[in-house]
Amino acid sequence: MYSKIKFFILFSFLGISVSPGFAQKNKPIDKQATKETKALFHNLRKLSKKHTLFGHQHATEYGHGWFGEPNRSDVKSVTGSHPAVIGVDFSGFSGRPAEAIQQAKESVRKNVVDTYNRGGVTTVAWHFSNPVSPGGFYWKDSVSLPAVKYIIPDGEAHDQYKEILRGIGDWAHSVRGADGNLVPVIFRPFHEFDGGWFWWGKPHTSREEFISLWRFTVSYLRDSLQVHNFIYAFSPDNNFLTEAEYLERYPGDEWVDMVGMDDYGDVGRDKYDLPIATKKLKVISDYARKAGKLAAFTETGLESIPNTTWWNNTLLKIMKDQDLRLAYVLVWRNDARSPTHYYAPYPGHTSVPDFKKFYDDPYTLFENDLKDIYKRKRFLGIF
Repeated sequence: MYSKIKFFILFSFLGISVSPGFAQKNKPIDKQATKETKALFHNLRKLSKKHTLFGHQHATEYGHGWFGEPNRSDVKSVTGSHPAVIGVDFSGFSGRPAEAIQQAKESVRKNVVDTYNRGGVTTVAWHFSNPVSPGGFYWKDSVSLPAVKYIIPDGEAHDQYKEILRGIGDWAHSVRGADGNLVPVIFRPFHEFDGGWFWWGKPHTSREEFISLWRFTVSYLRDSLQVHNFIYAFSPDNNFLTEAEYLERYPGDEWVDMVGMDDYGDVGRDKYDLPIATKKLKVISDYARKAGKLAAFTETGLESIPNTTWWNNTLLKIMKDQDLRLAYVLVWRNDARSPTHYYAPYPGHTSVPDFKKFYDDPYTLFENDLKDIYKRKRFLGIF
């Protein structure tokens, strides 16, 4: 403690500002994070030096042509293992009747607990229905209101937002594994904020308002509601090329555990530009290493996977380039009803042989590869 005091005195004397979060480098921003949450952060950081976990959104909730079958996923049907990372969503936690909200919370809770009990990892997106106007989570010119300015501190709907967060906080306290411990989750709110398709997107809120929203959300959950099992992930879309552009709406290192991006456009949806995709991921990976954060490829994929060698010749090629350190890569969901809206292969799909090679590559980790990711090995009795 004495050395830390001297450090602050010296830097203050020299006129150098010191971030209050500097001591949390390479650790979660929540100093009271649960033991399992700290272990997950540490192990993801360690694994990312040589591996990347594979993730799939809604993988165990439904898949191509099926819905709600226990312990099933399309990825498991193809490889024998679930994805290492399962994506879920808080979309049903507000904007619905109370009974429907409770059902959504219980469904997500069970999914998250089951994943934890199997040894897998959960990441949570939040397709947040506009709390002050119709239109859902998308921005619709005819009906949507720019809700961010209404729900931040001093906004007229701020109390309403606090009530929504209290619902998330109650849920966070309810997710306990078979071992009795709270389940850690990677919480990724307000994603793709640099685009205009969501009501929290860049055209609909100022930089200052967005940063205020982010900081309040983290502070209220962590400090007021005592949620200590969240890892906070910051993930714009791919509208940047430099670190400065990436950080344009960054709330500060004290408020973020993981940096990532969503990128479909550079990997086949709009075009194939692997050098550009890699350049953007390198911006994220380099910043994470410099700032002591985790990095991830938080969303990507190629709808319907018409390119039968996409897994190895596109995705894995990007991930292995430039010494990237990515905790995980997540592809989007497989819709239960649509014949074309899917991002992971199912039995019989033409990309299955290539996906099996992707699965077999030592660089990629699936759920069966994970060993005690919520425990941190001790050395001489010290973490």
